[in-house]
Amino acid sequence: MRTRVAALVLLVACVVAAVAMAAQGGTGAAPGLGAVASFPKLRGLPGWVDSTDPALARLDLPPVPAGSRLPGYLMIADRDNNRLIIVNPAKQIVWRFPPGRGRGPSSILSEPDDAFVSADRRYISTNQEFNETIKVITLSTHPRIVWTYGHDAAAGSSQGYLSHPDDAYLLPDNLIQVADIVNCRIIWINHSRRIVRTLGSDGQCAHDPPHALTEPNGDTPLPDGGVLITEIGGWVDRISRAGRLLWSFPAPTSYPSDAQLMPDGNVLVASYTSPGRVDIITPHGRVVWTYEFARGPRALNHPSLAVPLPNGMIALNDDFNQRVLVIDPHTKRIVWQYGHDGRAGSQPGYLSNPDGIDLLP
Repeated sequence: MRTRVAALVLLVACVVAAVAMAAQGGTGAAPGLGAVASFPKLRGLPGWVDSTDPALARLDLPPVPAGSRLPGYLMIADRDNNRLIIVNPAKQIVWRFPPGRGRGPSSILSEPDDAFVSADRRYISTNQEFNETIKVITLSTHPRIVWTYGHDAAAGSSQGYLSHPDDAYLLPDNLIQVADIVNCRIIWINHSRRIVRTLGSDGQCAHDPPHALTEPNGDTPLPDGGVLITEIGGWVDRISRAGRLLWSFPAPTSYPSDAQLMPDGNVLVASYTSPGRVDIITPHGRVVWTYEFARGPRALNHPSLAVPLPNGMIALNDDFNQRVLVIDPHTKRIVWQYGHDGRAGSQPGYLSNPDGIDLLP
Protein backbone atom coordinates (compact mmCIF):
# COMPACT_ATOMS: atom_id res chain seq x y z
CA MET A 1 0.00 0.00 0.00
CA ARG A 2 3.52 4.67 1.01
CA THR A 3 5.76 7.78 1.95
CA ARG A 4 5.16 8.58 5.59
CA VAL A 5 7.60 11.25 6.88
CA ALA A 6 10.76 12.93 5.66
CA ALA A 7 14.28 12.79 6.96
CA LEU A 8 15.60 9.32 7.70
CA VAL A 9 19.12 9.27 6.26
CA LEU A 10 19.70 6.24 4.04
CA LEU A 11 23.10 4.56 4.47
CA VAL A 12 23.86 2.62 1.33
CA ALA A 13 25.46 -0.80 1.68
CA CYS A 14 24.68 -2.73 -1.48
CA VAL A 15 24.97 -6.49 -1.56
CA VAL A 16 24.22 -8.10 -4.92
CA ALA A 17 23.73 -11.86 -5.27
CA ALA A 18 22.13 -13.75 -8.10
CA VAL A 19 18.93 -15.61 -7.29
CA ALA A 20 17.45 -18.01 -9.81
CA MET A 21 13.96 -17.03 -10.83
CA ALA A 22 12.97 -20.64 -11.03
CA ALA A 23 13.32 -21.10 -7.27
CA GLN A 24 10.61 -23.13 -5.57
CA GLY A 25 7.45 -21.62 -4.15
CA GLY A 26 6.41 -19.04 -6.72
CA THR A 27 5.36 -18.65 -10.28
CA GLY A 28 8.98 -18.86 -11.37
CA ALA A 29 10.80 -16.71 -13.86
CA ALA A 30 9.09 -15.28 -16.85
CA PRO A 31 10.79 -16.37 -20.08
CA GLY A 32 13.69 -14.15 -20.99
CA LEU A 33 14.15 -12.60 -17.53
CA GLY A 34 16.94 -14.89 -16.37
CA ALA A 35 18.34 -14.54 -12.85
CA VAL A 36 17.43 -11.81 -10.45
CA ALA A 37 19.87 -9.80 -8.33
CA SER A 38 19.40 -9.59 -4.59
CA PHE A 39 18.08 -6.20 -3.52
CA PRO A 40 20.64 -4.06 -1.67
CA LYS A 41 20.36 -3.97 2.11
CA LEU A 42 19.83 -0.45 3.45
CA ARG A 43 18.80 1.23 6.61
CA GLY A 44 15.47 3.01 6.44
CA LEU A 45 12.07 1.94 5.23
CA PRO A 46 10.12 2.08 2.00
CA GLY A 47 8.99 5.67 1.58
CA TRP A 48 11.32 7.02 4.31
CA VAL A 49 13.97 9.11 2.52
CA ASP A 50 16.20 12.10 2.99
CA SER A 51 15.61 15.43 1.29
CA THR A 52 17.21 14.39 -2.00
CA ASP A 53 15.53 11.25 -3.26
CA PRO A 54 17.93 9.18 -5.38
CA ALA A 55 14.93 7.81 -7.26
CA LEU A 56 14.61 11.16 -9.03
CA ALA A 57 18.15 10.87 -10.40
CA ARG A 58 17.43 7.33 -11.55
CA LEU A 59 14.43 8.58 -13.50
CA ASP A 60 16.18 11.76 -14.69
CA LEU A 61 13.59 13.93 -12.96
CA PRO A 62 14.26 17.40 -11.54
CA PRO A 63 13.48 18.19 -7.88
CA VAL A 64 10.09 19.69 -7.17
CA PRO A 65 10.24 23.40 -6.26
CA ALA A 66 9.71 24.27 -2.61
CA GLY A 67 6.19 25.30 -1.66
CA SER A 68 4.36 22.88 -3.94
CA ARG A 69 1.07 21.58 -2.55
CA LEU A 70 2.25 18.16 -3.74
CA PRO A 71 5.81 18.09 -2.32
CA GLY A 72 7.21 15.61 -4.83
CA TYR A 73 6.20 13.18 -7.53
CA LEU A 74 3.30 10.85 -6.82
CA MET A 75 3.22 7.20 -7.86
CA ILE A 76 -0.31 5.90 -8.38
CA ALA A 77 -1.45 2.30 -8.64
CA ASP A 78 -4.12 2.81 -11.31
CA ARG A 79 -5.75 -0.55 -10.75
CA ASP A 80 -8.40 -0.95 -13.42
CA ASN A 81 -6.06 0.50 -16.05
CA ASN A 82 -3.53 -2.23 -15.17
CA ARG A 83 -0.71 0.27 -14.77
CA LEU A 84 1.50 2.25 -12.42
CA ILE A 85 2.12 5.91 -13.20
CA ILE A 86 4.18 8.70 -11.67
CA VAL A 87 2.83 12.24 -12.00
CA ASN A 88 4.42 15.58 -11.19
CA PRO A 89 2.69 18.47 -9.38
CA ALA A 90 1.68 19.87 -12.79
CA LYS A 91 -0.30 16.62 -13.31
CA GLN A 92 1.88 15.36 -16.14
CA ILE A 93 2.69 11.64 -16.38
CA VAL A 94 6.50 11.38 -16.21
CA TRP A 95 6.84 7.57 -15.86
CA ARG A 96 4.63 4.56 -16.38
CA PHE A 97 4.61 0.81 -16.20
CA PRO A 98 4.08 -1.00 -18.46
CA PRO A 99 6.07 1.48 -20.55
CA GLY A 100 4.21 2.54 -23.67
CA ARG A 101 2.50 -0.49 -25.11
CA GLY A 102 4.60 -2.98 -23.15
CA ARG A 103 4.22 -6.60 -24.16
CA GLY A 104 5.61 -9.87 -22.82
CA PRO A 105 6.03 -11.39 -19.37
CA SER A 106 8.34 -8.65 -18.08
CA SER A 107 5.70 -5.93 -18.57
CA ILE A 108 2.39 -7.43 -17.46
CA LEU A 109 0.33 -6.20 -14.52
CA SER A 110 -3.12 -7.41 -13.56
CA GLU A 111 -5.01 -4.86 -11.48
CA PRO A 112 -2.14 -3.54 -9.32
CA ASP A 113 -3.67 -2.76 -5.96
CA ASP A 114 -0.77 -0.94 -4.28
CA ALA A 115 2.79 0.07 -5.13
CA PHE A 116 5.68 1.14 -2.90
CA VAL A 117 9.23 2.25 -3.60
CA SER A 118 11.87 0.10 -1.89
CA ALA A 119 14.22 1.42 0.78
CA ASP A 120 17.11 1.80 -1.66
CA ARG A 121 14.83 3.60 -4.16
CA ARG A 122 15.73 1.11 -6.92
CA TYR A 123 12.61 -1.08 -7.02
CA ILE A 124 8.84 -1.00 -6.75
CA SER A 125 6.89 -3.74 -5.00
CA THR A 126 3.29 -4.15 -6.06
CA ASN A 127 0.54 -6.59 -5.16
CA GLN A 128 -2.19 -7.73 -7.52
CA GLU A 129 -4.82 -8.59 -4.92
CA PHE A 130 -7.31 -10.34 -7.16
CA ASN A 131 -4.64 -12.01 -9.28
CA GLU A 132 -3.09 -13.47 -6.09
CA THR A 133 0.44 -12.29 -6.94
CA ILE A 134 3.25 -9.94 -5.90
CA LYS A 135 5.71 -8.44 -8.37
CA VAL A 136 8.92 -6.44 -8.02
CA ILE A 137 9.74 -3.94 -10.78
CA THR A 138 12.91 -1.99 -11.44
CA LEU A 139 12.49 1.73 -10.84
CA SER A 140 14.29 2.93 -13.93
CA THR A 141 13.78 4.56 -17.28
CA HIS A 142 13.43 1.06 -18.76
CA PRO A 143 11.45 -0.77 -16.06
CA ARG A 144 10.79 -4.51 -16.03
CA ILE A 145 9.51 -7.17 -13.65
CA VAL A 146 12.38 -9.00 -11.96
CA TRP A 147 10.72 -11.08 -9.22
CA THR A 148 7.32 -12.62 -8.61
CA TYR A 149 5.51 -14.61 -5.95
CA GLY A 150 2.16 -16.36 -6.13
CA HIS A 151 0.19 -18.08 -8.88
CA ASP A 152 -1.93 -16.14 -11.36
CA ALA A 153 -5.61 -16.17 -10.38
CA ALA A 154 -5.05 -19.16 -8.05
CA ALA A 155 -5.65 -18.48 -4.36
CA GLY A 156 -4.25 -20.72 -1.64
CA SER A 157 -2.42 -20.90 1.67
CA SER A 158 0.30 -23.46 0.97
CA GLN A 159 3.88 -22.57 0.07
CA GLY A 160 3.97 -20.25 -2.95
CA TYR A 161 0.30 -19.24 -2.75
CA LEU A 162 -1.56 -16.17 -1.52
CA SER A 163 -5.19 -15.25 -1.02
CA HIS A 164 -5.87 -11.56 -1.71
CA PRO A 165 -2.41 -10.12 -0.94
CA ASP A 166 -2.39 -6.48 0.11
CA ASP A 167 0.35 -3.90 0.77
CA ALA A 168 3.53 -5.70 -0.30
CA TYR A 169 6.67 -3.92 0.92
CA LEU A 170 10.29 -4.61 -0.01
CA LEU A 171 12.08 -4.12 3.33
CA PRO A 172 15.70 -3.09 4.03
CA ASP A 173 16.56 -6.71 4.97
CA ASN A 174 15.49 -7.86 1.48
CA LEU A 175 12.30 -9.54 2.67
CA ILE A 176 8.90 -8.94 1.14
CA GLN A 177 6.29 -8.18 3.82
CA VAL A 178 2.63 -8.56 2.82
CA ALA A 179 -0.85 -8.80 4.33
CA ASP A 180 -2.42 -12.07 3.15
CA ILE A 181 -6.03 -11.04 3.72
CA VAL A 182 -8.16 -14.15 3.36
CA ASN A 183 -5.48 -16.31 5.00
CA CYS A 184 -5.64 -13.91 8.00
CA ARG A 185 -1.90 -13.47 8.34
CA ILE A 186 1.07 -11.18 7.73
CA ILE A 187 3.96 -13.00 6.10
CA TRP A 188 7.60 -12.29 5.28
CA ILE A 189 9.02 -13.89 2.12
CA ASN A 190 12.69 -14.23 1.21
CA HIS A 191 14.19 -14.11 -2.27
CA SER A 192 14.03 -17.87 -2.58
CA ARG A 193 10.28 -17.50 -2.15
CA ARG A 194 10.15 -19.08 1.27
CA ILE A 195 7.95 -17.76 4.07
CA VAL A 196 10.36 -17.06 6.93
CA ARG A 197 8.06 -15.34 9.43
CA THR A 198 4.32 -15.13 10.10
CA LEU A 199 1.95 -13.13 12.30
CA GLY A 200 -1.50 -14.61 12.64
CA SER A 201 -2.46 -18.13 11.64
CA ASP A 202 -3.96 -19.48 8.46
CA GLY A 203 -7.54 -20.53 9.12
CA GLN A 204 -7.76 -18.68 12.46
CA CYS A 205 -9.51 -15.45 11.56
CA ALA A 206 -10.15 -13.74 14.89
CA HIS A 207 -8.94 -10.63 16.66
CA ASP A 208 -6.21 -11.91 18.98
CA PRO A 209 -3.00 -10.22 17.80
CA PRO A 210 -0.31 -11.30 17.24
CA HIS A 211 -1.60 -14.89 17.37
CA ALA A 212 -4.71 -14.41 15.23
CA LEU A 213 -5.90 -11.60 12.93
CA THR A 214 -9.20 -10.75 11.26
CA GLU A 215 -8.56 -10.28 7.54
CA PRO A 216 -5.60 -7.88 7.72
CA ASN A 217 -5.51 -5.45 4.80
CA GLY A 218 -2.65 -3.25 6.02
CA ASP A 219 0.86 -4.02 7.28
CA THR A 220 2.74 -0.72 7.36
CA PRO A 221 6.46 -1.07 8.26
CA LEU A 222 7.57 1.13 11.17
CA PRO A 223 10.91 2.87 11.87
CA ASP A 224 11.61 0.62 14.87
CA GLY A 225 11.25 -2.54 12.81
CA GLY A 226 7.70 -3.22 13.96
CA VAL A 227 4.51 -3.25 11.93
CA LEU A 228 1.18 -1.42 12.07
CA ILE A 229 -1.61 -3.85 11.17
CA THR A 230 -5.08 -2.90 9.98
CA GLU A 231 -7.77 -5.56 10.34
CA ILE A 232 -10.87 -5.37 8.14
CA GLY A 233 -12.70 -6.65 11.21
CA GLY A 234 -12.28 -3.14 12.63
CA TRP A 235 -8.97 -2.98 14.54
CA VAL A 236 -5.58 -1.29 14.33
CA ASP A 237 -2.68 -3.07 16.07
CA ARG A 238 0.93 -2.06 16.68
CA ILE A 239 3.32 -5.01 16.84
CA SER A 240 6.94 -4.67 17.96
CA ARG A 241 9.96 -5.91 16.03
CA ALA A 242 10.01 -8.93 18.34
CA GLY A 243 6.38 -9.72 17.53
CA ARG A 244 4.86 -8.43 20.78
CA LEU A 245 1.54 -6.55 20.82
CA LEU A 246 2.18 -2.97 21.98
CA TRP A 247 -1.35 -1.65 21.64
CA SER A 248 -4.60 -2.22 19.79
CA PHE A 249 -7.74 -0.16 19.40
CA PRO A 250 -11.08 -0.56 17.61
CA ALA A 251 -11.48 1.64 14.55
CA PRO A 252 -14.40 4.11 14.51
CA THR A 253 -15.67 2.66 11.22
CA SER A 254 -16.61 -0.79 9.96
CA TYR A 255 -13.88 -1.05 7.29
CA PRO A 256 -10.58 0.61 8.27
CA SER A 257 -7.96 0.52 5.54
CA ASP A 258 -4.15 0.78 5.52
CA ALA A 259 -3.46 2.67 8.76
CA GLN A 260 -0.32 4.84 8.84
CA LEU A 261 1.76 5.95 11.81
CA MET A 262 2.17 9.72 12.00
CA PRO A 263 5.31 11.50 13.28
CA ASP A 264 3.62 12.33 16.61
CA GLY A 265 2.65 8.71 17.24
CA ASN A 266 -0.99 9.05 16.26
CA VAL A 267 -2.55 6.95 13.50
CA LEU A 268 -3.99 8.13 10.18
CA VAL A 269 -6.53 5.68 8.75
CA ALA A 270 -9.00 5.71 5.86
CA SER A 271 -12.44 4.14 5.94
CA TYR A 272 -13.25 2.09 2.83
CA THR A 273 -16.93 3.08 2.89
CA SER A 274 -19.38 5.41 1.16
CA PRO A 275 -19.45 8.10 2.18
CA GLY A 276 -15.83 7.58 3.11
CA ARG A 277 -13.85 9.27 5.82
CA VAL A 278 -10.32 9.70 7.13
CA ASP A 279 -9.47 9.83 10.85
CA ILE A 280 -6.50 10.65 13.04
CA ILE A 281 -6.62 8.52 16.17
CA THR A 282 -4.44 8.28 19.28
CA PRO A 283 -2.96 4.90 20.30
CA HIS A 284 -5.67 4.83 22.98
CA GLY A 285 -8.36 4.92 20.29
CA ARG A 286 -9.50 8.54 20.69
CA VAL A 287 -10.43 10.29 17.43
CA VAL A 288 -8.77 13.74 17.28
CA TRP A 289 -9.46 14.69 13.65
CA THR A 290 -11.94 13.58 10.98
CA TYR A 291 -12.44 14.39 7.32
CA GLU A 292 -15.96 13.40 6.27
CA PHE A 293 -18.55 14.95 3.98
CA ALA A 294 -21.87 13.35 3.07
CA ARG A 295 -22.13 14.96 -0.36
CA GLY A 296 -20.55 17.46 -2.70
CA PRO A 297 -17.06 17.63 -4.24
CA ARG A 298 -15.34 16.94 -0.91
CA ALA A 299 -17.28 13.72 -0.24
CA LEU A 300 -15.24 10.52 -0.51
CA ASN A 301 -16.27 7.18 -2.00
CA HIS A 302 -14.30 4.17 -0.71
CA PRO A 303 -10.92 5.79 0.03
CA SER A 304 -8.44 2.99 0.71
CA LEU A 305 -5.27 4.84 1.74
CA ALA A 306 -4.39 8.17 3.34
CA VAL A 307 -0.78 9.18 4.01
CA PRO A 308 0.80 12.19 5.77
CA LEU A 309 3.04 14.29 3.54
CA PRO A 310 6.26 16.05 4.60
CA ASN A 311 4.62 19.48 4.20
CA GLY A 312 1.80 18.65 6.64
CA MET A 313 -0.79 17.89 3.96
CA ILE A 314 -2.59 14.55 3.62
CA ALA A 315 -2.68 12.61 0.35
CA LEU A 316 -5.28 9.95 -0.31
CA ASN A 317 -6.71 7.85 -3.09
CA ASP A 318 -10.47 8.25 -3.44
CA ASP A 319 -10.94 4.96 -5.25
CA PHE A 320 -14.53 4.96 -6.49
CA ASN A 321 -14.45 8.68 -7.24
CA GLN A 322 -11.58 7.96 -9.68
CA ARG A 323 -9.20 10.50 -8.19
CA VAL A 324 -6.22 11.12 -5.94
CA LEU A 325 -6.34 14.11 -3.59
CA VAL A 326 -4.14 16.28 -1.40
CA ILE A 327 -6.07 17.77 1.52
CA ASP A 328 -5.13 20.60 3.85
CA PRO A 329 -5.98 19.15 7.29
CA HIS A 330 -6.49 22.61 8.79
CA THR A 331 -9.09 23.83 6.30
CA LYS A 332 -10.26 20.40 5.07
CA ARG A 333 -10.02 21.78 1.56
CA ILE A 334 -8.81 19.85 -1.47
CA VAL A 335 -5.66 21.67 -2.60
CA TRP A 336 -4.53 19.29 -5.38
CA GLN A 337 -6.28 16.61 -7.41
CA TYR A 338 -5.44 14.14 -10.15
CA GLY A 339 -8.39 12.50 -11.86
CA HIS A 340 -11.93 13.59 -12.66
CA ASP A 341 -14.72 13.20 -10.11
CA GLY A 342 -16.61 9.99 -10.77
CA ARG A 343 -15.33 9.63 -14.34
CA ALA A 344 -13.00 6.74 -15.08
CA GLY A 345 -10.61 6.81 -18.02
CA SER A 346 -7.11 6.01 -19.21
CA GLN A 347 -6.20 9.18 -21.08
CA PRO A 348 -3.92 11.77 -19.43
CA GLY A 349 -5.59 13.27 -16.38
CA TYR A 350 -7.86 10.28 -15.79
CA LEU A 351 -7.73 7.23 -13.51
CA SER A 352 -9.76 4.07 -13.10
CA ASN A 353 -10.11 2.84 -9.52
CA PRO A 354 -6.82 4.23 -8.18
CA ASP A 355 -5.99 2.05 -5.19
CA GLY A 356 -2.49 2.99 -4.02
CA ILE A 357 -0.07 5.90 -3.78
CA ASP A 358 3.53 6.58 -2.75
CA LEU A 359 5.46 9.85 -2.74
CA LEU A 360 8.86 10.45 -4.34
CA PRO A 361 9.86 13.73 -2.66
